[in-house]
Amino acid sequence: MALAFDPSEFESEDIGEQSATLEMDHEAAIERARETAESVGLGVPVEFSPSALLNEKVDADRDPYYVLGACNPAVADKALDQSLKQGALFPCNFVIWEEEPGVQRVYHVSIMKIGRLVGLAPDTDAWEGIVAETGELVEAFFEEL
Repeated sequence: MALAFDPSEFESEDIGEQSATLEMDHEAAIERARETAESVGLGVPVEFSPSALLNEKVDADRDPYYVLGACNPAVADKALDQSLKQGALFPCNFVIWEEEPGVQRVYHVSIMKIGRLVGLAPDTDAWEGIVAETGELVEAFFEEL
């Protein structure tokens, strides 16, 4: 199946891709990311460990991998006012994986930018404002992290 667009044409900025490296153990990195998200105005209503689930269910032998599903309710409300389809991408995720023992990667892409690129969200000034607002929260997260 061919995609309707060439993903290689997108730059990191187009999808709001950001990451940081933390030199600490995996559990400490999760706690640090959770506390940082909350301190910049992003609650964490959803979190889970895909690696723990896969290791248990299919004996995957995966290295530590964790997802923090972050949300700012006021921004989420504005987003749903513009596009109910955007909710399919909620919440905004920060992923933490162990690159090697004692070194963790924290990774994020903008669901608001991706939603617009794939047609789930409108290409309007109102949506651009939502993209900017979530971008400021994510920037604050990575600056504080």
